[in-house]
Amino acid sequence: MADKSKIKFITMGELLLRLSPPNYEKVRTASQFNITYGGAEANVAASLSNLGIDCSYMTVVPDSSIGKAAIRYLRSNDVHCSPSIYSPEGRMGIYFLEEGFGVRSSKVTYDRKNSAFAIYDYSKIDFKEKLKGFTWLHLSGITPALSQNCREMVMMALKAAHELNITVSFDCNYRSALWGWQEARDCITAYLPYVDVLFGIEPINLLGPDKKDMKDGLSPTPDYKDQDKIFREIATRFGIKVIGRHIRYVHSGSENSLKAFMWYNGETYESKTFRFNILDRVGGGDAFASGLIYAYMMEMDPDEIVNFAVASSVIKHTMHGDFNITDDEQAIRNLMNQSYEIRR
Repeated sequence: MADKSKIKFITMGELLLRLSPPNYEKVRTASQFNITYGGAEANVAASLSNLGIDCSYMTVVPDSSIGKAAIRYLRSNDVHCSPSIYSPEGRMGIYFLEEGFGVRSSKVTYDRKNSAFAIYDYSKIDFKEKLKGFTWLHLSGITPALSQNCREMVMMALKAAHELNITVSFDCNYRSALWGWQEARDCITAYLPYVDVLFGIEPINLLGPDKKDMKDGLSPTPDYKDQDKIFREIATRFGIKVIGRHIRYVHSGSENSLKAFMWYNGETYESKTFRFNILDRVGGGDAFASGLIYAYMMEMDPDEIVNFAVASSVIKHTMHGDFNITDDEQAIRNLMNQSYEIRR
């Protein structure tokens, strides 16, 4: 078991105001909204912090009451926010969530154009100085989708982390509402030489001998053999140490199953399949990422790592809000060690 006191984790990304109609209502009929805050990178930091990892978060929010409230929300989950920036320019990014029920799926609507995070001039930041003293950096593919400034920021952070010998994890996290497919593939592929731990296999360029992408045509629910082939190719081309990917089976808008594949030390591992009811799906992928990162940090066995990651995601689906606020590692272990099909 690793020593938690030696781990210093930092992540960078946009913090969003989340507005959700209560009682599974639709936005167009809502007369009130529930307020919380979240974002892919913030969700990972909060999850890890609740499990006892020293976590910091860098974002840019408007220098206003809303921006300060958002940062306060992160701090309430024991995430250090001293690297974050209050900007006099730009606005708070917002997303609206309609929670799905039964046959109706959840729906997200973004309102984040010209946010303080997207328009900030990151060339003013010395990223080597910003990252000094940290042992792990986490980034996601949502950030470069926001603006050219953000694309450059991700590359500057990756290069600084590489020079400082910091472990880097990256979640591909494609959002079609934010940018195009090939544009995203080209951008994220350029980041991969700096990445140690990768989540997801798209959007990435992986051309085969026939000049076609090897992942095109791959089933969204691949079998072990097909997934192992893709993992091996990505790991070989880009030097990735660990690759994690969770697979979702949708039975209805409120009932899903999850399992995962993981590449680790030259071998692909497959988790159990967990079936469960959904209270709030948003942040489930980030909970998977944080669970895998935590289990890897704690030097668990490979089978434990992949099952701990999926169990972390399953538990998050039972909580309102973006964050997995589970602070009991044993609760996740108890779930991951139960029977093959688990109903929550």
